[in-house]
Amino acid sequence: MSAVNKVLIVGGGIGGLCAAIALRRKGIEVDLIELKSEWTVYGVGIIQQSNVVREMAKLGVLDGYLDAAYAFEDVAIYGPAGQQLARIPGQRLAGPAYPANVGISRLALHKVLSETALELGANVRLGLSVESLKDLGDSVEVLFTDGSSGGYDLVVGADGLFSKVRDLLFGDTYTPRFTGQAVWRYNFPRDPHIDHLANYQSAEGNAGLVPLAGDLMYLFLTSHEPTNPWMDPASMAEQMRQRLQGFTGLIGELREQITDSSQVVYKPMEVVFVDEPWYRGRVLLIGDAAHATTPHLGQGAGMAIEDAIVLSEELTREGSIEQQLKCFMERRFERCKFISESSVLAGDKEMQHDRDFDRIGLVKQMLARTAEPI
Repeated sequence: MSAVNKVLIVGGGIGGLCAAIALRRKGIEVDLIELKSEWTVYGVGIIQQSNVVREMAKLGVLDGYLDAAYAFEDVAIYGPAGQQLARIPGQRLAGPAYPANVGISRLALHKVLSETALELGANVRLGLSVESLKDLGDSVEVLFTDGSSGGYDLVVGADGLFSKVRDLLFGDTYTPRFTGQAVWRYNFPRDPHIDHLANYQSAEGNAGLVPLAGDLMYLFLTSHEPTNPWMDPASMAEQMRQRLQGFTGLIGELREQITDSSQVVYKPMEVVFVDEPWYRGRVLLIGDAAHATTPHLGQGAGMAIEDAIVLSEELTREGSIEQQLKCFMERRFERCKFISESSVLAGDKEMQHDRDFDRIGLVKQMLARTAEPI
């Protein structure tokens, strides 16, 4: 008999939902709580690279959103004027029937994941978080913020960068750190030439275009914001245009179309990495709660999705929960640490204006590493 039959997942984002789906498919009872009373999602879109496409197919949800997404094969890297520097062919890791990469709006992805979790029988409660945890050895007693309580074989903290579960486990040992950069995003009608992930490099920052659907793409930009300034919401379009001044070509054309400040999505980059086992007793962290990183390699959400699937596999193997979680860490720690450190390195090199840094080589190394079996 499995050591784990009932799990509480704290956090209803991508990692938490994927964990709920993966565990329900293994027959494990799941309660999922989400702090937001309205189950909304942040941001414009997301890149799912080949390793993530492989895992989403394994999770049984990929077919549910391919029609609402944009499938593409290659990644191309360009100079600031649009001159191509490299084109990296995609790998169809999910099999020949599926694309190498997928771009999808976060709203469309959330719809499929949340509906699938509910259809599979996950019990979801909104507007709720954890007040306290008491590990009893053979179970965890949870007190919720509404005063109710429950007992679980395992508690999974998938509650993001500012994780309450992480604080309950480790106190203030791990707190998010501002990297010195921010990321800007803005939606456009898809340009016919953007049928792949297009990354543009300049001395001042890194921009890119990601196809999300037949008629939709988004532009992203990283910028150096050393003081982490407050941004006037009414000035966001102007601020984003200013930070794109070093680009010409297609990016330069699009820059002048950034006019609606309410549609600019701005986010300072903050990171955290739990540099020890992500669990204590019967409480485990996954996703951004354990290893939030920057978007430079497009693998943040991907690592959370991988966490979810590996956890479901390990929890249904023979052995004690201690053995299962130890095996989970053996499969996840070094892989996530590589992504975290490499992503932060790419951002640091941007801020240093390091023209000798081999960004293309790092991307190729990341793609090779993530193509390996988990």
